Amino acid sequence: MFEMVGRPKVGRTFAGERRVRLGDCSPGGRLRLDAVARYLQDLSDDDTRDAGFTQMTWVVRKTVIDVLQFPTYLEPLDLVTWCSGLGSRWAERRVDIQSADGGALSSATLWVHLDPATLRPAMLTDQFDEVFAASAAGRSVSTRLSFGESPDDVELITWPTRFADFDVMEHMNNAAAFVIVEEVLASRRDLRAPLRVVVEYRTSIDRGVRLRYAGVDLADAHDGWLVDERGGCPVAYRISRLAA
Repeated sequence: MFEMVGRPKVGRTFAGERRVRLGDCSPGGRLRLDAVARYLQDLSDDDTRDAGFTQMTWVVRKTVIDVLQFPTYLEPLDLVTWCSGLGSRWAERRVDIQSADGGALSSATLWVHLDPATLRPAMLTDQFDEVFAASAAGRSVSTRLSFGESPDDVELITWPTRFADFDVMEHMNNAAAFVIVEEVLASRRDLRAPLRVVVEYRTSIDRGVRLRYAGVDLADAHDGWLVDERGGCPVAYRISRLAA
């Protein structure tokens, strides 16, 4: 069972501010989740750079976002982040987003530390632990994933990739997966806040890979998968209602 831990009493935290801009909004004026994913990675990068770690390379393994209330157009947002768990080659980062008008989201992202030359998971350094371990309070986290492959009997629909989906690592950016989540929310009007979205990144997606999408509607949830041309499943996700 996943645990969304609270803000630490000791250790490093890092704060930032955003304002919900036009390009971050749905047609109805609420903050979109792909924009939230960009906020999370930007604040995370700001924190590590502010702490002096400018040469570290990370990829996202899993992101959990709990939406209690969606912020809306032009709302000013207060963001705070901290390290909430550690492994030998990865770390979990929490980010809370709140506004004075009631917008409230909590997130946890599992980041895997890579060797920049080999792009293989690399050990975290003692210097990293000195800065970030205190807020984790000894909490250990795993890279184990929860979702399996897509079922054999679901319809696969072509999902076109866009040039704008890819970042400087030549891989699809993690925020692009939340575009699919937004497509589901547009059709499932019953899936509204409070809700939880879990996205797992099983493998990277390179430019030129042909993708197909499969989704299954459940009573209070939706499960989905991105499937590549070899039949692999690089991304899996779940949208579900949270108890109010």
